[in-house]
Amino acid sequence: MDFPTQMVTVARVTMTPHAETPVDPLWWSWEGAHGGWVAGAALTAVRDAFTGGHRPVRSLTTHFLAPVGTGPLRFFGTAPATGRSTATCLFTGHQDGEPALVGSALFGPRRTGPGYDGLPAPDVPGPDDCPPLHLPVEQVPFARQLEIRPATADRPLAGGPRAELLAWIRFREGRGLGAAAVTTLADALPPALYARWRTPRPVPTAELTVHFTDALDDEAPEGWALVRIRTDHAGGGWAVDDSAVWSADRRLLATGRQARVVREPRDRRPPGGPGAGQTAAGTVNS
Repeated sequence: MDFPTQMVTVARVTMTPHAETPVDPLWWSWEGAHGGWVAGAALTAVRDAFTGGHRPVRSLTTHFLAPVGTGPLRFFGTAPATGRSTATCLFTGHQDGEPALVGSALFGPRRTGPGYDGLPAPDVPGPDDCPPLHLPVEQVPFARQLEIRPATADRPLAGGPRAELLAWIRFREGRGLGAAAVTTLADALPPALYARWRTPRPVPTAELTVHFTDALDDEAPEGWALVRIRTDHAGGGWAVDDSAVWSADRRLLATGRQARVVREPRDRRPPGGPGAGQTAAGTVNS
């Protein structure tokens, strides 16, 4: 295997604690803040601290250690090694003095090289030709922040033949599709197993990794995104979901993969209610 050669500086730069990031209650999920939104908040904090926003992000991995509640998040990080053009950053997110998530991010500039599109956007109708989908906001309050229009016949809790959902999504607030927003969208649809089930249950994300393409190197796209999520495997109380996000003009923006815990159905607890945030580590819902 060939590895790219570059001058590497062992930096071990420690990140000054980032200013507190408030957790937006509008992005509440089953029993904690939406996992994709939390990962996007971590990306914003780490990018600002280590790169000044100048180097595009190439990948982001987030491990969720505990449910993120309504209090503010504080991020800490270090860059154990940096090159002339790339930076790998390790970070932790704390809430109420306790670690809630850990992760890493890779940043690097655009380079010259061959192109290849091995994951073209599915050939589906545009958003104007797709009916809206209204997710149950009593279970996933963050759904109020998104407009979702399924692009195929697959629907959540419809008992369909396959574990896959494909839909056009846009932020109701008109937010652009920068890397943090795309991270949120990679986790915005219900777990793909919902397409096969008829009864909802928590399927929280324990780990989420997003890889970003060069389509995000320049100005962030606007408007609709086409988002697909599918379950590659489920068993033993775990599931592996694969996702992809394309722009309205069908450019691939990012791919995602996550490890999920498949739990038994139970009542959702509202923010701050009895027992809220008391689930086991690694079971933040998304």
